[in-house]
Amino acid sequence: MFKKILTVALLLVMLVMTGCGGGGDNKSADQNAGDKNSANKLVIYTSMKESLIGGIVEGFKAKNPGIEVDWQSAGAGKIMAKLEAERQSGHLMADIIWTSEVPDFYQMKDEGILEKYQPAGFDELLNPFDDYDGSFTAARLGTLGIVININKVQTDPTSWETIATDPTYKDSFGIADPALSGTAFMSIALLEKQFGWDYIVRLHDNGATKSKGSGRVVDDTADGVLSACLGVDYITAGKIDKGSPLKMVYPHELLMVPSPVAIFKDADHKDNAKKFVDYLMTQEAQQKVAEAGTVPVRRDVQMPDRYNLPAPEEALNNGIKINYAEVLENKDEIVKKFSNLFK
Repeated sequence: MFKKILTVALLLVMLVMTGCGGGGDNKSADQNAGDKNSANKLVIYTSMKESLIGGIVEGFKAKNPGIEVDWQSAGAGKIMAKLEAERQSGHLMADIIWTSEVPDFYQMKDEGILEKYQPAGFDELLNPFDDYDGSFTAARLGTLGIVININKVQTDPTSWETIATDPTYKDSFGIADPALSGTAFMSIALLEKQFGWDYIVRLHDNGATKSKGSGRVVDDTADGVLSACLGVDYITAGKIDKGSPLKMVYPHELLMVPSPVAIFKDADHKDNAKKFVDYLMTQEAQQKVAEAGTVPVRRDVQMPDRYNLPAPEEALNNGIKINYAEVLENKDEIVKKFSNLFK
């Protein structure tokens, strides 16, 4: 079960999320409640940044001009806290959830709050889940690598071990807080799976620091506050496109984190939610995924050369393999160990 969160901090999370994301389409929770049964609505909770979700929403609206889309963006931890508060109030506002913290989807599946839905054209997609049953579907194959500030680091790191031992990264390597970022949590789980917890300890002993979020840690690297960080592909790509002195380096052991999308069983606008998930998996939308600087789940997408991303099938086949059910069982322990280490 989700932990019962009844604190003032949780209420603040709800207020913060209400104001995040989707520009002119956003409405307050009270306004959403007022027209929750409207057939032309769709409410999305996501951890995707505007550089990714914004273009996809616009593409969906162009195909479905009668549907008003309200998308709200925050870290996966804040999203889950908001959803728990809404469940306790008796009604979920969201129709769709799209984040990168895979264990959360297994938890929601176990609790029976997700609608089983296999999107149109599923056979054309790359599916990273061996136990797939339609409860959630990967919408991208996100990757993380070592993001360096090229003004501060002259030689590319050759391996994950480099940043744990090389003096170049002493007191100057950042990691997003896995308690707040689903992508950061999954990256820590993958690194532990591949190299053991001792590797995380060596990162700490070389002066690695914890940052507030996946966007913040890349920003600090771009600004020169950090020399390098554990960075998300499309967040880094967005900064590079704006002229930041960054470079993504992928060690041999690839950190691939699927980003599932799911529809809530009690969604007020379930038909619209299904239309959005169908659109998200189309070649058009997946091309937008690639152009934003991350890996799509389709083979028939043209990958932009400027980001040096792995091809979709390469990301699927070469990513560090992990048992997501086991990760779910150990999630609280991993977050606690990391938080205690990186105080």
